[in-house]
Amino acid sequence: MKKIAVIVMMLFAYVSFGQNKNAKASLEVNGVCLMCKERIEKACVKTKGVKSAIWNVKTHELKVIYDERKTNLNTIESSVAAVGHDTKNLKAPDEVYNSLHACCFYRNKDVQEEHKE
Repeated sequence: MKKIAVIVMMLFAYVSFGQNKNAKASLEVNGVCLMCKERIEKACVKTKGVKSAIWNVKTHELKVIYDERKTNLNTIESSVAAVGHDTKNLKAPDEVYNSLHACCFYRNKDVQEEHKE
């Protein structure tokens, strides 16, 4: 019986230490301006377990540091999509996207061109 208890405790320790408290990841998120940046980063940081989120306007790269014990990349992407921004894996709902400020319509080619200048 003691052997079983030891094995169970070892498995529990393995599982709890197998998740990273400071996991780092990079995601592609669509947007065009500083208002987009603020919205994307705020959505991430409000997600439980996300410690840091920095989105680059020019490269569209979102770098996050998060606790794998509390959240995962799918949840983070869902949070970003919920505020109107597409990721590589998720498209934001049209009604949310359409409620963004006109300068944030990153799906519109004309808006993209205006922000390149």
